[in-house]
Amino acid sequence: MFETTSLAGWGDMDFNSHMRNTAYLDKSGDARMQFFAAHDFPVPEFARLRIGPVVMKDEVEYFREIHLLEQIKVTLALVAMAEDGSRFQLRNEFFRADGQLAARVTSTGGWLDLGRRKLIAPPEGLLAAMRIMGQGSEVKILPSSLSAKAP
Repeated sequence: MFETTSLAGWGDMDFNSHMRNTAYLDKSGDARMQFFAAHDFPVPEFARLRIGPVVMKDEVEYFREIHLLEQIKVTLALVAMAEDGSRFQLRNEFFRADGQLAARVTSTGGWLDLGRRKLIAPPEGLLAAMRIMGQGSEVKILPSSLSAKAP
């Protein structure tokens, strides 16, 4: 399982003095891009190929508060994926410094061709990274995002 550390910064806080809900989504995206960069698919490669991840649904569950300047561990796991990689479900978990689970973000998405504005199957290098993300865990199979008529 991939993990990274982050800090709950000033801009991550809400009026109640704990990490705001959209900060969890932002840090989830950061962890995902760090994973791809660490597995031979850096951000410039997404730009070069004119593709990007698109999230269709996020579910956030909260368990414990995270406060300003707390160090947090963010994990990333592949939960489900279509065989062609065109659709996926990723899970990020957020742990406080004391090891307690603070939140879980489960995101369902796919890969977008930025020129055609259509969902696509990822190129082989990106699909390989996704498969690495799923190693060591049971990954459910999702239906493809691509229609049977698509080239």
